[in-house]
Amino acid sequence: MTVARFRFYEELNDFLAPEHHKREFDARCARAATVKNAIEALGVPHTEVELILVNGRSVDFSYRMLDGDRVSVYPVFEAFDIEPLLRVRPEPLRVPRFIADSHLGGLARLLRMAGFDTLYENGWPDEEIRRRAGEEGRIILTRDRALLMCRTVTHACYVHALEPHAQFREIVERLQLGSRARPFTLCLHCNLPLAAVEKAQIVDRLPDAIAATYEHFWICAGCQRVYWQGSHWERMRDLLREMLGRDSASTSPGLGAGGPSESRV
Repeated sequence: MTVARFRFYEELNDFLAPEHHKREFDARCARAATVKNAIEALGVPHTEVELILVNGRSVDFSYRMLDGDRVSVYPVFEAFDIEPLLRVRPEPLRVPRFIADSHLGGLARLLRMAGFDTLYENGWPDEEIRRRAGEEGRIILTRDRALLMCRTVTHACYVHALEPHAQFREIVERLQLGSRARPFTLCLHCNLPLAAVEKAQIVDRLPDAIAATYEHFWICAGCQRVYWQGSHWERMRDLLREMLGRDSASTSPGLGAGGPSESRV
């Protein structure tokens, strides 16, 4: 066995045993184990890691552990440009296309509301989520550590919060998504873009009160749901302004491009 000294920073401590929180500690690992295997053996999914320093030098996940190594492990950095040091993956983590696991349907809907391409299907097994994430360049969102501990997964976020609104705020802040939001540009149900539609084309599908009150409508080419800017849209707009930051939400080109109140036939 090899003995190395580890130190994990910030939210990575949430995955560790309490006695290892925010302190250096020694841990045993198999001789010639990779640093990725050593980190995951301690409970931290590799997808949560952005930077690894071994004896002060940046390394990638394939680094082979040596006896006496000192390992510092960091999560995604929010305030500092560390691009010259990055070694753990060939491209940035912050690519705002997502796939959510079966426990995060509420979060998926909020991300779509904000205009972020987010796949979600309650029945997808872990293998399907991993496959689609890899083939389509998506970030996996999950509360299941086991889903992340697979060498084929390169971009993912473990979601700490339990309630959808708190989860949404966590992901927006962690991945700095506020300036990239395009509210109300995607269908909340099937994730496809919305397009403006003439009222005359869909008036026979609208309740009489809606047809009499509103003039502007949007339609999803996939599921054919019709959207308009009703009271539900106003509540969602205010929610997004609060969560994304008022400036981001109010200046987004997508704000006002379709309302989440809907009629479906």
